[in-house]
Amino acid sequence: MDMSTENEIQRLTVLLEEYNYQYYVLDNPSVPDSEYDRIFQQLQTLEKSHPEYLNPNSPTQKVGGLALTKFEQVKHQLPMLSLDNVFSEQALSDFIQRVTDRFDEQTAFCIEPKLDGLAASLIYEKGLLVQAATRGDGKIGEKVTENVKTIANVPLKLRGDNIPALLEVRGEVFMPKAGFNKLNEGLINAGEKPFVNPRNAAAGSLRQLDSKVAASRPLAFYCYGVGVFEGQLANTQFERIQQLKGWGLPISAEIKRLIGKENCQDFFDDMQLKRANLSYEIDGVVYKVDDISLQERLGFVARAPRWATAYKFPAEEAVTVVENVEFQVGRTGAITPVAKLKPVFVGGVTVSNATLHNKDEIQRLGILIGDQVVVRRAGDVIPQVARVLFDKRDPDSTREIVFPMVCPVCQSSVERIEGEATIRCSGGLYCQAQCKQAIKHFASRKALDIDGLGNKIVELLVDHNMIKHPSDLFSLTIDQLSSLPRMGEVSAKKLINSLQISKQTTLARFLYSLGIREVGEATANNLANYYKSIEAVKNAGIEDLKAVADVGEIVAKHVYYFFRQEHNVEVLTKLIDAGIHWPEIKAAEQEKQPLIGQTLVITGSFSSMSRSDIKNALQALGAKVAGSVSKNTDTVVAGEAAGSKLIKAQELGINIMDEAALLTMLEK
Repeated sequence: MDMSTENEIQRLTVLLEEYNYQYYVLDNPSVPDSEYDRIFQQLQTLEKSHPEYLNPNSPTQKVGGLALTKFEQVKHQLPMLSLDNVFSEQALSDFIQRVTDRFDEQTAFCIEPKLDGLAASLIYEKGLLVQAATRGDGKIGEKVTENVKTIANVPLKLRGDNIPALLEVRGEVFMPKAGFNKLNEGLINAGEKPFVNPRNAAAGSLRQLDSKVAASRPLAFYCYGVGVFEGQLANTQFERIQQLKGWGLPISAEIKRLIGKENCQDFFDDMQLKRANLSYEIDGVVYKVDDISLQERLGFVARAPRWATAYKFPAEEAVTVVENVEFQVGRTGAITPVAKLKPVFVGGVTVSNATLHNKDEIQRLGILIGDQVVVRRAGDVIPQVARVLFDKRDPDSTREIVFPMVCPVCQSSVERIEGEATIRCSGGLYCQAQCKQAIKHFASRKALDIDGLGNKIVELLVDHNMIKHPSDLFSLTIDQLSSLPRMGEVSAKKLINSLQISKQTTLARFLYSLGIREVGEATANNLANYYKSIEAVKNAGIEDLKAVADVGEIVAKHVYYFFRQEHNVEVLTKLIDAGIHWPEIKAAEQEKQPLIGQTLVITGSFSSMSRSDIKNALQALGAKVAGSVSKNTDTVVAGEAAGSKLIKAQELGINIMDEAALLTMLEK
């Protein structure tokens, strides 16, 4: 007897049972699906090679997961089996070949995205929903009828004709991406632990004892098949799905019926491309023989049908080690911690870096350098650390992540404005990491509008070390510019002339050109008209700045801190010394902003202008445009179908302006 093989089978069995318990019962997996699949395949291979050690209760012989005792148990009249998985184009081709060899090259397949949720059975009697249950271990599940009834797209009563007297619908309960993100945002704001992923969120929501809690969660359901039924159904998988749709049951819009290996593979490739843009999570594609009679002839193995398989996407999660953390400076000065990982293959590529976002995220994850972590990558999304494997942490080989006190690029001090999670370099116009973006913005049409200074020229100037800050532009010579690729003497002279012309500008344009965070064209205009000089803006305090139309707490802090950085003031002085100037703003010009000091709110829809255009027009007149109505609101501009904001304004006795009155005011 090979004791080592038997012991290994027992070890893998115990390990998978533990992972199943964490995944199905606790809704808190400790390893990603890719790690589970690897161990499952390892055990499956050993059992095939040594059938004498095969245990009838092995995880390979059952779906996995026990029914929770807090719910009434339900026995499925037909077992809810799992699917075999394939992980390569060749394996899919082999599956299709086995089917077509037995039947016909023109055998059709019903193909659908593999939803990443919780399998469920819905039973309808005479068209009425009478029972809903989870899959459980495939034979016995949990009765969750009241919770399923709260799912918005699950019909309580079927519609149409020829509905079977008894119909068991099988499908997936899942949580759409948008709902998942909103749910987690609420949990984090409430100081609670967020869900790991949408599948866990769906499982946790469906298993709530209080159906009111389930009702508050954004669950959805798509059906993909039929269990027991009484009456007549179509003879193909695809047509049965269409019948279910006709009776008012939700299905995925991506389901197709295809013939041939090439078409089947093309569907998989297309779904990989569409995956990131779908409103719900999928982790592969399911292929089912379409003809029901052929399904019956093919039959089942111990835990899965022979007539279906799931082709899983490359693993989007994998386990690796955080070897170090470096800090990168973005174009807006944001300093982002980046985990340097032991290279790992995930999501179809080798990943060695993953963003950690900010200090708050590091604290939420509880991550240390040296930790083993689960890395997630979906499509083209930047790889992220999903969670830390705390049970694998070695205190002797881990250390804390220490944030820099100065910018890693320019050594300017870093700042973290109250209410923000991100720390930023205070170097602003001085910092080389922000250099290119700052100069592009400085030269843009709404700023100094430097004709001929396009993005490619800026890139070349910086890369050739000719400029480091916007002020360096005005020291450029024709000889320097002529030395650039594809920049002749004529073009160089034109650019030098454009730079000279750009020196005559306005205070509003100049303020906008500085690239102060959150200071757009309208805000720059309001600041210019309120203070009338750059010195007055530079010396203003936070509370003083908040008196300006369209300037709140956050914008005021950005403006204040920008002018408190020595490097920014240095570049500012050089720009003015280079000859940038603007006409003095006189009191008469402020008459062009009759709404200074007034707060307006826009609500409803408008036929003559978009709400965005209305906001810009009002801000140009000096108004502060708020998002909600309060006692400080002066006027509510109300269009068609105005709702709660209009009602609140009426209750507070606030002035109401309709579209006609708005247009009249703007014309004046």
